[in-house]
Amino acid sequence: MLSTIDIIIRLLTAAFLGSIIGFERERLLWAAGLRTHMLVCVGSCLIMIVSAFGFADVLSMKNVMLDPSRIAAQVVSGIGFLGAGVILFRGEVIRGLTTAASVWTVAGIGLAVGGGLYIAAFCATIIILIILVGIKPLEKKFKKNTYAVLLKVKKGGMTLSQIQKAIGSRSAYIKQFIIQPDESSEYEKVDILLERISKKASLEITETLRKMPSVIEIIEK
Repeated sequence: MLSTIDIIIRLLTAAFLGSIIGFERERLLWAAGLRTHMLVCVGSCLIMIVSAFGFADVLSMKNVMLDPSRIAAQVVSGIGFLGAGVILFRGEVIRGLTTAASVWTVAGIGLAVGGGLYIAAFCATIIILIILVGIKPLEKKFKKNTYAVLLKVKKGGMTLSQIQKAIGSRSAYIKQFIIQPDESSEYEKVDILLERISKKASLEITETLRKMPSVIEIIEK
């Protein structure tokens, strides 16, 4: 059985490692930020401690066998519900998958700390930070051009599915689709961001959008 000091050290270590990753998400103003990551990490650590050491009295009884990994295993699947909560729909485009993944990995760090695997937990924290902070600039560097277009359309006359149908397989380039009110109550503004797309392809998409019946005007941003 762990001593009280060992339990406190593991919980504080989990809080510290969770805060490091949480701070990176917090500075980007994501829904799951500093406190969420800390809570997930500490909670996972506590569950691991209970799973591994909380049934010592029961195990001392005759003919009793328990698998200490069973409770901890439920964290891996159960944390998915919390991760799903930070995946947001912004203009019918899904955002927040990276933050959901970071919450899931923080749970793994908490389990590692709770199991006493300090080196694994610290190494995982460093690797996750490198992925979140260091890889993003490289990702942007190797991306192709982005192209933004602003449409003025009839109110209620434009949906993401209609655009996807109109441009076909090129709808995979759509990174953002936002509908905003216009000064006139008869019209709406549709802000579309195309990512990793060539100039030629973006111009062809623009011409396709221009021919849609609900489009009043196209303003290239």
